[in-house]
Amino acid sequence: MRLTDMADELYTAATDLPGGVRAATAKRGGVTVTRVEIAREGLEKPRGRYVTLEVPSVSVLDERDAEVIEQAADELRALLPPEGPVLVLGVGNRRVTADALGPRTVQKIFVTMGAGRPPVKGIRPVAAVAPGVSASTGLSLQQLAGALVREVRPTALICVDSLCSSEPQRLGRTLQFSDTGLCPAQPGSSKHLDAARLGLPVIAAGIPTLMMAQEGKDLVVTPRELDSVIAHGAALLGAAINRALQPRLSRIASAVRTSSMSGQLCNTHGEVHRQHAARTGSTLFFAPCIRTVPERRAPPVIRSFFILIPPHSG
Repeated sequence: MRLTDMADELYTAATDLPGGVRAATAKRGGVTVTRVEIAREGLEKPRGRYVTLEVPSVSVLDERDAEVIEQAADELRALLPPEGPVLVLGVGNRRVTADALGPRTVQKIFVTMGAGRPPVKGIRPVAAVAPGVSASTGLSLQQLAGALVREVRPTALICVDSLCSSEPQRLGRTLQFSDTGLCPAQPGSSKHLDAARLGLPVIAAGIPTLMMAQEGKDLVVTPRELDSVIAHGAALLGAAINRALQPRLSRIASAVRTSSMSGQLCNTHGEVHRQHAARTGSTLFFAPCIRTVPERRAPPVIRSFFILIPPHSG
């Protein structure tokens, strides 16, 4: 058995599929999309839907890559309930680079829930947490996730985690979403989170950042550009999750990067925008935005934007 979290490495349209498994691959622009659907139990992967998007290299992509983000958001949105609060869980150890994808992605999520913050029509309530590892907290991931779900009461949980692949050429090149929950391939893993345990849909999202080495069971292989894979992968996943959860906001957020203004967005004095929001009935959000320049070894530039969401027309 190959040790992999990637369903399309086990079940591809080019091979004889076991009963109850369907697989299809399509090309959309520069992205190869593979969908695997498992309709029965007893196979190497749990029953459910798996979607992988293969791109040239995550390490050269970021939140400005609208084509990849749009496709990833579409696939993720199809796995989520159409409405209701969502909790995003960044699983992993932020101090270990190969395992830091989840915590780094959570930092990119547009959080719209908060104590005393009233719900805004047209904006989906979203909370995001990186629970850390049990060695630091003294609590298991299942305990922490269960407590958060009971307190937040979301309609769905999105778990972001680093994944394992059995094919080195796919490291840092593939995104996977599934509605099966978090079910790591590593034996004895304590990261299992699913609907049966938590009582709500659990969506898993991740990028393969490592594979088990053939030379020894305690050795792993990571891509040479691992730091870039984690940094850019987190930005890409964060943008895709934001767009999937906030379709109206995502168009404005993309305008920050592309200057294609779909709403009123600028970084001038906030009082002007507060007055305009009050006059027009719009919703004002303060959105700090971090811009990095991959080809230069320079610190990130932090800019603050004021985003005006027009009144909901639906």
